[in-house]
Amino acid sequence: MEARTLIAEARAQLYPTLSAAPSFQRTRSSANLTNAASGGTAGGGAVASTGKQNTTWTLPLEASWEPDLWGKIRNQIREQQYAAQVSAADLENERLSEQASLAVYLFELRGQDALDQVYKNTVAADQESLDLTRHLYETGIDNEISVAEAQNTLQNAQATETNIGVARAQYEHAIAVLIGTNPSTFSIQPKPLDATPPPIPIGMPSQLLERRPDVAAAERTMAAANAQIGVATAAYFPNLSLTGSGGLESSAISTLFNWPSRFWSVGSSLSETVFDAGLRRATVHQYVAEYNADVASYRQTVLTAFEQVEDEVAALRILSHQFEQQQAAVQTAQHFVDLETTRYKTGIDPYVDVVQAQTTLLSDQATIATLRTQQMTASVQLIQALGGGWQVSDLPTPAQVSAAPSHAEITIQK
Repeated sequence: MEARTLIAEARAQLYPTLSAAPSFQRTRSSANLTNAASGGTAGGGAVASTGKQNTTWTLPLEASWEPDLWGKIRNQIREQQYAAQVSAADLENERLSEQASLAVYLFELRGQDALDQVYKNTVAADQESLDLTRHLYETGIDNEISVAEAQNTLQNAQATETNIGVARAQYEHAIAVLIGTNPSTFSIQPKPLDATPPPIPIGMPSQLLERRPDVAAAERTMAAANAQIGVATAAYFPNLSLTGSGGLESSAISTLFNWPSRFWSVGSSLSETVFDAGLRRATVHQYVAEYNADVASYRQTVLTAFEQVEDEVAALRILSHQFEQQQAAVQTAQHFVDLETTRYKTGIDPYVDVVQAQTTLLSDQATIATLRTQQMTASVQLIQALGGGWQVSDLPTPAQVSAAPSHAEITIQK
């Protein structure tokens, strides 16, 4: 909104300025002016108006206009229009960033729910193992060391499950803040993450230039810098000013609006800087340097956009392959646990081997949950890198950013 009002301020310079300054004045001259005048005049003349009171009513109108002969004001308008488009693109970029953060926080929260489910299952399995070792100990088949190991394994799993609640609460609170809700009154029911990354149409790389609001903002910034060069160049040419005034003036308000009370004057002036010790040239060079810097920044923004897309595409491809490998590892670990449990029940292996197998399975299952979370967050980041469905055609046109704001837009917020 601030950027849009600057367009209106710049456009106002295209039109004349009209001002009115009604006035009333009552004066009395000094009576001693007569003596002073007759004493200092060889002929002994007197000032007839001394000691009199005068009343003056004035109703003037003054107009001034500086035609935009060299495009200075038009370039200022274009500069502010481009700046408003930059602001609109920045707003879209910020909205996209917040939406991506919201999605990432939600998937991270669901990832914590998946981890919690893994540890819940682990706690249940460890409890069964503890019950088994106690039974074997009580029947004299096993020793107390196995019971202690089983109990310690169960307690560690319970403690880790409890700790998961810390990260989950933080993600939940972050989501509440993003949607404008008090964290203390906001909650999300647990639900393990079981979604798969959605297929994302990436398209041709060149289309990326039309999908990201930050690329559009960088391009508009470059255009605004180019307009600044035009503003600075206009300083080389003379300035033409047209002025005029007119109105009514009378010593009595009863005759103020009579035709003989009118007065007017018109005039023009032309000004040109003859010598400024290179100030205008240095100013133009300054804006040329700023434009060149914006061009370099635009190129860097485009390269960064391509880099981010390539990063997330590679991440999704690698994570997908790793997820498949990890699933195979989980199946092997589960088979390992089943074998060791059977060998322990038959007295072939000690319980410490069962603990080792259970630890391996738990680690693999936790990794599966983490990898799924990473896949989903990488999908979000890829969508963000591709502009989130935004197109450069969504950028408001110069006419749209120059439109008068609505009443709601300029109302002070409470």
